[in-house]
Amino acid sequence: MMCMAAYYLIYKEKQMMKQNLNEMVEMAFGGRYVIFFMGLFSLFCGIIYNEAFSIPMSIFGFSKFTCAYDTEEAILAWELAKIGNGTCIESLPGTERYLHTTVWKMPPGSAPYPFGIDPIWHGKTTELTFLNSYKMKMSIIVGVIHMNLGIVCSYFNHAFFKDKLSMYAEFVPQILFLNALFGYLSFLITFKWITGATADLYNIMIYMFLSPGSLDDANKMFPGQAPFQVFLVLLALVCVPWMLIPKPLILKKRHEQVMYAPARRMSEDSSDTARLTIEEPPGDGHHGEKFEFGEVMVHQMIHTIEFVLGAVSNTASYLRLWALSLAHAQLSAVFYDMVFMLPISMGAAEGASDGLSVVMIVVGWFVWALATIGVLMIMESLSAFLHALRLHWVEYQNKFYHGDGYAFAPYAFTEVDKEEL
Repeated sequence: MMCMAAYYLIYKEKQMMKQNLNEMVEMAFGGRYVIFFMGLFSLFCGIIYNEAFSIPMSIFGFSKFTCAYDTEEAILAWELAKIGNGTCIESLPGTERYLHTTVWKMPPGSAPYPFGIDPIWHGKTTELTFLNSYKMKMSIIVGVIHMNLGIVCSYFNHAFFKDKLSMYAEFVPQILFLNALFGYLSFLITFKWITGATADLYNIMIYMFLSPGSLDDANKMFPGQAPFQVFLVLLALVCVPWMLIPKPLILKKRHEQVMYAPARRMSEDSSDTARLTIEEPPGDGHHGEKFEFGEVMVHQMIHTIEFVLGAVSNTASYLRLWALSLAHAQLSAVFYDMVFMLPISMGAAEGASDGLSVVMIVVGWFVWALATIGVLMIMESLSAFLHALRLHWVEYQNKFYHGDGYAFAPYAFTEVDKEEL
């Protein structure tokens, strides 16, 4: 619906640009392309979760969980003989067993669902627990990729200004520090998904710092994991002074070399009169500022502390994606179950007249449609847009955008008189 509304604004673009639009329509018209792409990505997320309006879809086939168990004895038999295939009691949609099954299992050797979340999770008691973990980990992976992209953008800034010192003293340690900690966490998440390991990632990351080199057998995911984690911790620790110390010292050395270099003689005219000039060294990246070592050191210290602490806080900030997705899913489920289906079930109750059933269906649908459009499509879309804008503005752009600019020089007639014509 959002895609269609935005596409209409794009299709009528030339015509509407000539009209005087009211404030609300003009605001939507100005963001028509953003709204269109938000609609497209909403469709993509719906396909990932295999849901539409909180209704599960089976576009890619029925669930891979086809082994159904109703009793503790049947579950125990599965646990004792899950290597074989003989204990699988298959249940398919539409059967009595499917409606009353309490525990679902995948047949041994079964492949995962072809694309997205298996639709059988919808409505189960463990749905929230499973999706919470999934969405939280996905948010971390998206955040780490996004922040890495920001650091890569800083490389192109350094390359544009031909600032090799910043490449080696800022870009390299920054990307190593981020990926030694949270890049490794993203790797563990992906590795756990692929292999089906049962390791506790919280425990691994905490004791990676509290007890380097030691690892519980239950948390071992690949050979050489413990020494590799020690290497990553040491690498992260080395990156902190690497970001802090070399650049100010090298800038100071460059400044001293230029200041104490032999003065160059520049002839003003053909006479023997000459003027001694000293070439001022380049600044620390700020436009034409005079070099002061203390100021440069403090600036570099602030930049280093901001990046190190920001690596943690920025990664945690991306968990807002998890919260937004969780809130949207729960609101959608509440609207569907309590606003749409409850009146329908009341109208279909035994003893209800046909007229009452029709009225309840119409009323339920009308209220559900208003709630869906007003809350889920308008209010939550605005909320998601603002959160996404914040992630781009803070967590992403602070990796490469500094906004130093040029010193403001206001226009004044007194200064104009001093300028040489």
